[in-house]
Amino acid sequence: MSLGLEGTLESLLFLSPGPVGADALAEAVGRELHEVVTGLERLREHYEFERRGLVLREIAGGWVLSSHPEAEPAARRLLAKPRTPPLTPAQAETLAIVAYLQPVSRPEIARIRGVGAESAVATLLERGMLEEAGRSQFGAVLYRTSDLFLRLFGLEGIGALPPLEAFDPAPELEQELRDRLSRAGEARAATSPGA
Repeated sequence: MSLGLEGTLESLLFLSPGPVGADALAEAVGRELHEVVTGLERLREHYEFERRGLVLREIAGGWVLSSHPEAEPAARRLLAKPRTPPLTPAQAETLAIVAYLQPVSRPEIARIRGVGAESAVATLLERGMLEEAGRSQFGAVLYRTSDLFLRLFGLEGIGALPPLEAFDPAPELEQELRDRLSRAGEARAATSPGA
């Protein structure tokens, strides 16, 4: 079953952050301009007839999907709620370390990062992305990622994390990371009971 012109146009408009001209849409779908304009008009009529929550509008020289004007009060209430701010680079780095090495202690995270991890770990715990996973043999709290982490990143489980081999850093960053991980591994080995 083929998606068809109108379904493809709907998908493209959904993906577009702003208005898209009919000529750009025609080029993207490989169809004549008049076919695309007719398809857009049919799509607009479909939304109107079905009383859907979306409307197709022609603004600023292009076409855009937007919410139905009658949904504005509910949308304002929803969007007025405070949003979770994005992760800082330190928090993202800490989260990646925990995800790939869990369970891991805060001192281990700090050794790998080369700087303290208290603030980043505290924020990630507060946001529910990390949770405690017991204690190390030396008494340090161990951390692991939470179910919320899996949901936010769309993972079925930790095994679904992208393989580290897929990470392709610049050569200078790769060397810096190798050096930091090597130092962390040496420090971990030095504190092991058999060392």
